Amino acid sequence: MKKIAVFSTKSYDRTFLDEANTPPRYQLDYFETRLRPETLKLVEGYDGVSCFVNDKVDQSVLEALLAEGVGIIALRCAGFNNVDLETAQRLGIQVARVPNYSPESVAEHAVAMMLTLNRKITKAYNRVKEHNFDLEGLMGFNLSQATVGIIGTGKIGLATLRALKGFGCELLCHDPYPSDAGRALGEYVPLDELYRRSDVISLHCPLTEESYHLINQQSLAKMKPGVMIINTSRGALVNAQDALDGMKQGRIGYLGLDVYELEGDLFFRDLSDQVMHDDVFALLLSYPNVLVTGHQGYFTREALTEIAQTTLANLDAHFAGDKTGNELF
Repeated sequence: MKKIAVFSTKSYDRTFLDEANTPPRYQLDYFETRLRPETLKLVEGYDGVSCFVNDKVDQSVLEALLAEGVGIIALRCAGFNNVDLETAQRLGIQVARVPNYSPESVAEHAVAMMLTLNRKITKAYNRVKEHNFDLEGLMGFNLSQATVGIIGTGKIGLATLRALKGFGCELLCHDPYPSDAGRALGEYVPLDELYRRSDVISLHCPLTEESYHLINQQSLAKMKPGVMIINTSRGALVNAQDALDGMKQGRIGYLGLDVYELEGDLFFRDLSDQVMHDDVFALLLSYPNVLVTGHQGYFTREALTEIAQTTLANLDAHFAGDKTGNELF
């Protein structure tokens, strides 16, 4: 039975992976710690490793994995910017991901963030808990009359478009590779036009050299004053310092972040008894028109089931000498 070291695990990861591994065909050993140079001793004697979004799989880690005989890295996520793919390919270590896991889960979370920010649900909830039923400061706008720009029309972007179509929004899209499915739901426009016309902008694109810090001082200057920005995709799409400056200047009226550029030191951990040393993030949290969730968008039963099953299928294919199509090279 092949042995797999599973890093960055929580109780829910174990539950769904064990279900997918029934009857047992792998020895899955779970580690709450992240894979990084400091934890490499844990991989001794394993045939493969499974990683998540904040595991650090750089050249030094890959070389150590190869020395231990690890032949596959089974990512439990769609993103792979935390893996040095060039080195992995050179060393002959296979990297496979989970490209699709209930795109509706992330899309619905994005829409939930839009509604929560717009209708100030968090502020209203806290008021009512204190028996304060005053409506001052709680006014929102009709989403049905808003123009929403969707950047990235892959599976998650399309699911978001479908959800928003039901609200009656005017929908704009931008993607380097327009699709017929996207055209059926919204209007493809140049990025600058999307910035100029949108009341709400939701990010659903991968992190690449071109999209790095897509939301920055220059792009914010092209947007409507008071624009709502939602990011449920990759943290580094948004320049956090520029977003903070945009909040101070009133360029951004609402900001919803399920991801954050430096989330590796924060998310998926309980830090409630510690001092936060990220000043930009701390200041963002202090704004009443900022909503942050800790990389929660994917977190549904359906998505976790799909992630576990696809991860095991990727392992099955690798050890059988086959491919699933989820391999990155």
